[in-house]
Amino acid sequence: MQDIPSTPEANTPQQLQPQSLRSHLSAILLLAAIFFLNFLARITLAPLLPTIEQDLHIGHTMAGSLFFFISVGYFLSLLASGFVASRLTHRTTIIISATAVGAALLAVSRSSNLLEVRLGLFLLGLAAGLYLPSGISTLTSLVSPEKWGKALAIHEIAPNLAAVAAPLIAEVLLHWFFWRTVLALLGGASLVVGLIYFCFGRGGQFLGRAPQMAFVKSLLARPAFWITTLLFGLAIGASLGVYAMLPLYLVTERGFDRSWANTLVGLSRISGLLMAFVAGWATDRFGAKRTISGVFLLTAVSTVLLGAVPSRGIVIIVFIQPLLAVSFFPAGLAALSCLEPPSSRNVAISLTIPFAFVLGAGAIPTGIGIMADRGSFAGGFIVVGLLILSGFVLSLSLKLPAPHECPASSPR
Repeated sequence: MQDIPSTPEANTPQQLQPQSLRSHLSAILLLAAIFFLNFLARITLAPLLPTIEQDLHIGHTMAGSLFFFISVGYFLSLLASGFVASRLTHRTTIIISATAVGAALLAVSRSSNLLEVRLGLFLLGLAAGLYLPSGISTLTSLVSPEKWGKALAIHEIAPNLAAVAAPLIAEVLLHWFFWRTVLALLGGASLVVGLIYFCFGRGGQFLGRAPQMAFVKSLLARPAFWITTLLFGLAIGASLGVYAMLPLYLVTERGFDRSWANTLVGLSRISGLLMAFVAGWATDRFGAKRTISGVFLLTAVSTVLLGAVPSRGIVIIVFIQPLLAVSFFPAGLAALSCLEPPSSRNVAISLTIPFAFVLGAGAIPTGIGIMADRGSFAGGFIVVGLLILSGFVLSLSLKLPAPHECPASSPR
């Protein structure tokens, strides 16, 4: 197990022993702000897709594949994040991620052709992938396991708020700016929040654990690891994968005006802000497994309905589906965090999320795009819903320790 660097902050009781949620609320909120811009950088492409398709003269398949380039970079970065955090501490890794995300967005905004856009998005994925293992390791080392559900729910406000903000920000800025300028503004904001964390951020002053073959083999031998990985992949597909293609689907197949489609998608994600807290409470009250199973069953039904209901009823489903889909993540992250102590928790995350993200945020939107080009955009959502239903069956076999049995102490 790695030692903590010898710094004043690293040796304080607050760093070495998990404390109450309230005592570290400001630190958790700052991490959530970084996660917000990290997530916003990766999903703002969705409401911009109709404009990007016209500007770059590409079809639905190529548009959907842009998310695949982000996911591949994210995949590789997550796999390497343990090596970075093991040498630089989680705090430094978080700072590097935030600033590199800003630089990558600025690079995409300066691109002149499709090849450069793809390269910039790949670099964006590389930069963004460094955050999550170190962010979750830092957060869960600050509070006790009994409060993980609530702490992770606060952290999960970030992607839910980003999902609300992305289409609204994009639509407002597109009235005055080109899509490249929208990305440049987001890049500048990410650079600023990285600087703020450098100056004021707390926690994370301990080294992560680099993946070691013996540890990796041990982790890969656990059925709970593989089940959790597949569940994360399907959950990411239900939320981010569906979100990526939904504005384009509403515009091109359901006949919605672009402004109305982006506004509708943005407003539909407001419920996720509340559901993150409800899901966090449910995780603490009923346990991660029961929460995950219920969420998957309901999300599967609502995703199938996105493709099956007539146009006059789809607005209702557009609001219901994300309400359910985002409820997985507090429970899922609590389940994943319970597999390992803080010193190696980043490794479990860095092995789980890459495969899940490629499936959910890469393969699923690309698959929907392929079906759309073959004349079955709605069928793509129905297939995704059936895949999510298989996740409900899989979740029933998930075995987790009780919350009081989860490893909680920070590394010494």
